[in-house]
Amino acid sequence: MKDGPDIARIGALMGDPARANILSALLSGKALTATELATEAGITGQTASSHLKKLMEGGLLTQAKQGRHRYFTLAGPEVGAVLEAVMGLAARKGHLRTRTGPRDPQMRAARVCYDHLAGDMAVRIFDSLQKRGFLAVSTDKGGLALTADGEGFVSGIGIDLVALTASRRPMCRACLDWSERRNHLAGGLGAALLTRFTESGWLRREPAGRIVHISPKGEAELKKLFPVT
Repeated sequence: MKDGPDIARIGALMGDPARANILSALLSGKALTATELATEAGITGQTASSHLKKLMEGGLLTQAKQGRHRYFTLAGPEVGAVLEAVMGLAARKGHLRTRTGPRDPQMRAARVCYDHLAGDMAVRIFDSLQKRGFLAVSTDKGGLALTADGEGFVSGIGIDLVALTASRRPMCRACLDWSERRNHLAGGLGAALLTRFTESGWLRREPAGRIVHISPKGEAELKKLFPVT
């Protein structure tokens, strides 16, 4: 391509195995230090610094300094969405890493995708909202929008729609789930739902990593709120 977005540069930044591991580690939505990211990628600190510099220059990461440490995060939810979509493509084409333990089923059941819920339960939530007419296709709101009934439902479970509407971030966005290979809900509403369910004690995020544990009560409540027929 002589004109238009330079997808080759983005592909090269994401395609290096060490950088791919760094980006995947940051899909947890948490800020990590260079040392922590070096451990995640299985590389030395010096090598990690070189990779982090390239990712920063490419606009995929941001950093914040606190004392002697620098903390790195993904540059925004759009970066997380691209990573999740690439993972989905890799899974569909059979490009999978060797599965070595029980964490893999846990990742498929429920995990964090940057700042929203992904996995089996997240896909159930998306399907339920769509089948009940709470989500509709919108050509002027990034592809998805809450219907009037959807707004009533979301407000009823304690989500502040006024704050979400005031944000410049899209409220509803479909994000392709790499393990289920169907959509889950991203955008401001996806992030708000994850926060709401966590504050209710229904979900518990692991201190490190992306896995989310759903309590027995949480599973019962979520299945009641988001039935799928």
